[in-house]
Amino acid sequence: MKYNRLLFQKLFLLALILNSLLFFAQDKPYWKEIQEFKMIDQTKGIPTKPILFVGSSSFTKWQDVNDYFPGKTIINRGFGGSRLLDLNYYADDLLNPYNPRQIVIYCGENDIATDNPTAAEVFERFKTFFGKIRQKYPRVPVAYVSIKYSPSREKFWPQIKELNESIEAYLKTQKRAKYIDITKVMNDENGKVRSDIFKDDMLHMKPEGYRLWTKVMAPYLK
Repeated sequence: MKYNRLLFQKLFLLALILNSLLFFAQDKPYWKEIQEFKMIDQTKGIPTKPILFVGSSSFTKWQDVNDYFPGKTIINRGFGGSRLLDLNYYADDLLNPYNPRQIVIYCGENDIATDNPTAAEVFERFKTFFGKIRQKYPRVPVAYVSIKYSPSREKFWPQIKELNESIEAYLKTQKRAKYIDITKVMNDENGKVRSDIFKDDMLHMKPEGYRLWTKVMAPYLK
């Protein structure tokens, strides 16, 4: 009887610990999305040497990205409205499984629009993530897609411009690293950002916006 009581107490304590860990994990931002990526990898498998897309919602919503780049094998691991902070937090989960031929990043826009950090602070977050990539994949080419000028975030455009310029200058000092400027192709003939390529939220893009991106990005993809 005493043994059964002790066993019950141990099992109860273990269940309590596991439940607490599960609750904590689920409470972390984007934990669910990262677990879904793992499930997809387990059920569908990982292709050999894919191009790995990582970043925020402009990639998250590009669900048919492989249709835009025929002949390329792209794994899209954009998630939610993630920030570079989130990419750094989940770096192992995002990078370790894939052994990619190339890594393409779109992230930083949500950092600028959240908690009002300086462009310099966000730039440091980018350098941290780039460093994590280089630690894992020292020779894999990396491309960074510049932050777009979303009309709904016009008040942040000066910080976005500063961040884009900082990242562009930094990548010029790095081997096997490219900066892809998609801002100009999104302008009209007068140099103004085209609002017609955005959805009603003036933040996320319609297919036409992605077609414009494709024209610029295609020459950079390995």
